[in-house]
Amino acid sequence: EGEVVALLGSNGAGKTTTLIAVAGLIPASGGEIAFAGERIDGRPAYSLVSRRIALAPEGWRLFVGQSVENNLMLGATPLADKSRAPGLLERVYAIFPRLAERRRQLAGTMSGGERQMLAVGRALMSDPRLLMLDEPSLGLAPATVEMMYETLERLHAEGLTILLAEQSIELALEFADRAYVLQVGKTAMAGKASDLANDPEVQRVYLGMG
Repeated sequence: EGEVVALLGSNGAGKTTTLIAVAGLIPASGGEIAFAGERIDGRPAYSLVSRRIALAPEGWRLFVGQSVENNLMLGATPLADKSRAPGLLERVYAIFPRLAERRRQLAGTMSGGERQMLAVGRALMSDPRLLMLDEPSLGLAPATVEMMYETLERLHAEGLTILLAEQSIELALEFADRAYVLQVGKTAMAGKASDLANDPEVQRVYLGMG
């Protein structure tokens, strides 16, 4: 709790599969998944969101025919106390001012960077304890990636626990406390991000040359 943990690896390594298994979107093929001391594997995805686990998926998965604000408010659906939604909405707008400017715009007309902001903002509307991010830098301009990671740094500083899958190994290791390098569904390396960042073996495993 309170950490940033990165899952690293090339395409097909198992990063997305791990995240969606934790989120309850697919069954775990073995082992156990626990959150806050309680076993959660086998539970439906909607029940995990209400337990304050949120996923911002790769490719955003937005409701493109709906406005920015409608997409955000859909993220608040699991809240037991619906009166909290307006306050959470204003918090998201404070975190991502661009979304406030675009609140009436259809999600399908936004740029890639704006869609990534919206996907993260929608996840934050459920007030998660654990925020999972699948490839948050994929396909974005360098300036947008820098802005996104600065935002994630602020959220982490406020106490949010973050689990992210990321192909940009240098970026992820700079941001994370710990990291796991996956290779064909198995953990090839694990440790403190700072140690892995200085380990030449990481590049070998990451590039699949071993």
